[in-house]
Amino acid sequence: MAYHSAKGDFDVALGGDCMLTRRLSVYDEPEFLALRQRFLDCDAGIVNMESVVRRWDEGAPGITRGTYMTTPPELLEDLKWFGVNMVGCANNHAFDYGEGGVLATIGHLDAHGVAHAGTGRNLAEARMPAYLETKGGRVALLATTATFRDWNRAGAQRPDLRGRPGVNPFRTSAGVVVDAAAFDALKRMSVELGFETARARDRTHFYSDKEAPADGGEELSIFGQKFSRGGKFTQTSAADPDDVADHLRWVREARRQADWVVFSFHTHDFAHGSMAKAKTKVELQEPADYLADFARQTIDAGADLFVGHGSHTPLGMEFYKGKPIFHSVGNIFFQNETVPFFPEEAYTRFGLGDDATPADFLDARTGGGSKGHVAHAGFWENIAATCHYRGGALDHVKIVPIEQGHGSSRAQRGRPMLASGATAASIIERVARLSAPHGVKIDIQDGVGIVRPN
Repeated sequence: MAYHSAKGDFDVALGGDCMLTRRLSVYDEPEFLALRQRFLDCDAGIVNMESVVRRWDEGAPGITRGTYMTTPPELLEDLKWFGVNMVGCANNHAFDYGEGGVLATIGHLDAHGVAHAGTGRNLAEARMPAYLETKGGRVALLATTATFRDWNRAGAQRPDLRGRPGVNPFRTSAGVVVDAAAFDALKRMSVELGFETARARDRTHFYSDKEAPADGGEELSIFGQKFSRGGKFTQTSAADPDDVADHLRWVREARRQADWVVFSFHTHDFAHGSMAKAKTKVELQEPADYLADFARQTIDAGADLFVGHGSHTPLGMEFYKGKPIFHSVGNIFFQNETVPFFPEEAYTRFGLGDDATPADFLDARTGGGSKGHVAHAGFWENIAATCHYRGGALDHVKIVPIEQGHGSSRAQRGRPMLASGATAASIIERVARLSAPHGVKIDIQDGVGIVRPN
């Protein structure tokens, strides 16, 4: 007797950030149902749940400057109707309603039978893979985020104390390289303003040497940044080696326990070239220095594919050892303007009082639609990707262009539809252009990009 999954035939649909606040199953546009069918035709449908799944009284507002995301639990049934059966939960919105919100999300996802990874009651649970049984084999999903506040990360258990609920963290360190004149000026400021003296004082008190580093000959810490002397101005980013090692340990575990291993990665970080030149966030295009290196390490450890998100725009892709790495697939559901309530801190940021409504806050935040996501079509033109495996190896990838209603009313925009015509061509061209430096060629067939491993 041979199991069907032993053939190595498997299909997976990948969507980006899911900020879901409204029903899905009531709509019947052909372009919407056709996109849904692409997810339903796959064994697994995976998105990044960039929201807190909660009732209004579950959790308390955290501290953030973004949207306080809430997804009503009943909408999980609509997500399943669409073909999503696995979600990553590690992202910067997971803690919008504190530890209580994290625990509520876990509870509701479990109750509705949606496999999830990336948050947990403690660090070990947040690191662990989620598993899904499909006719194509057992799927493991691991999820982490490099964008989080320090108090959002899950804490490890001890024999004498339970861990802290939170996200699965991927810690990074940023470095700034400046020329000699700027470095000498910064060093003088550190001395004259007493910053180095303050760190030396901290080292004699409760802080470790790592937490309050001494200024070295060619390095110094000031304004919360680490500066180095160099020949030109640039910025670098590096992954925390301890986090990398622990993530890879769990990838190896997943490889031994599943037929297919997917790693989901959320970040808002970009490389220096983009950060220094992009006039708007939609123009940021180069992934952070650490991303591609870590993606390759996950594949070496046993992952079958690596999918990034967080940019709210599609970025490039590459292949490593015949396995796909998506730098970002952008958004899938972008309904962050129809959340039912915001905490007091959100309103006071814009000088709004107790009589202000959610629409008042959203109008103030976007300058009446003149700034932010609503002002740029690029945030509403994204992709889904489907990966098709035959005989245990990747056969091809489909880049599916989607549009999410830029220019429509707040009550309408945010739900994805299959893009067509010039919009579809523009979306695929962006992905092709950003993928070309990695030797990836995208062919277009019937409005969809077709990619085969090089």
